[in-house]
Amino acid sequence: MNVLEASGLGKRYGGTWALRECSLAIPAGHVVALVGPNGAGKSTLLNLAAGLTAPSAGVVTVLGGQRPGSPAALDGLAFVAQDTPLYKNLSAADMLHMTRNLNRRFDQASAEARLAELGIPLKRKTGGMSGGQHAQLALTLALARRPQLLVLDEPMAMLDPLARHDFMASVMTAVADDGVSVLLSSHALAELERVADYLILMSRGRVQVAGEVDDLLAGHRILTGPAADAAGYSARPVVHVRRAEAQAHLLVRATAEDPLPAGWEAHPLGLEELALAYLREPGAAALPGPARGRDDEPSQVGR
Repeated sequence: MNVLEASGLGKRYGGTWALRECSLAIPAGHVVALVGPNGAGKSTLLNLAAGLTAPSAGVVTVLGGQRPGSPAALDGLAFVAQDTPLYKNLSAADMLHMTRNLNRRFDQASAEARLAELGIPLKRKTGGMSGGQHAQLALTLALARRPQLLVLDEPMAMLDPLARHDFMASVMTAVADDGVSVLLSSHALAELERVADYLILMSRGRVQVAGEVDDLLAGHRILTGPAADAAGYSARPVVHVRRAEAQAHLLVRATAEDPLPAGWEAHPLGLEELALAYLREPGAAALPGPARGRDDEPSQVGR
């Protein structure tokens, strides 16, 4: 089952396209990192998936073909927004009570047990909670609905490093214990690298990269060699070039089996390095495997 499918999906606000020509098929069972700069279209995509807004073009479905916002989709999808909206004058117990009454499925016992484990008193008002407690309460309310897909839109943006670590630990526990699929938008690339096994990278309202992290990393290499030879490299599509006085570093779409030019060395790379390279070169869309992209000429960066 695909937890999210999109075909030609677009969203326009007035004369501006926030998202355009988005086509995706995300299988269940993944922790998906949705990465991109501000204004890339990440929140728009998540809002479309959650049924909070309607598309201007194309089609999007969730959970094996359900229309976003439909009763079946609402039962299986939980959404935590960036500002984790909670009523500051209500206590944690009040929030549990209200959420239980608004949903057809809600595990009150597990929610109370989770808050006790986190040291969040049921009587404490949300307005008196720390940022980490606030985020954990919002996550608890979402997980108590026993979703198949958990959608998180920058939930850690305002958290300190320890609170971010604890929040992600809670998410990964839900993945391990309940088999929840996660679609997570975040700028914290270093933290995403530890937990994500699927990457969607967006820039300027379009999807630049989408695929399993292991496959994407296996299909890219860092090459280092003489700076004077960088301009002539054309064996594989070049995503990004970084030059020093004598040496150049090329991020290319290539596998470990691809032959190296004389005088060059190949090095593996991580998720953060891959994502940053594509963000710097938003036109260099990645393709599965060793296939060439839309433009097989080397990048012009640094020339």
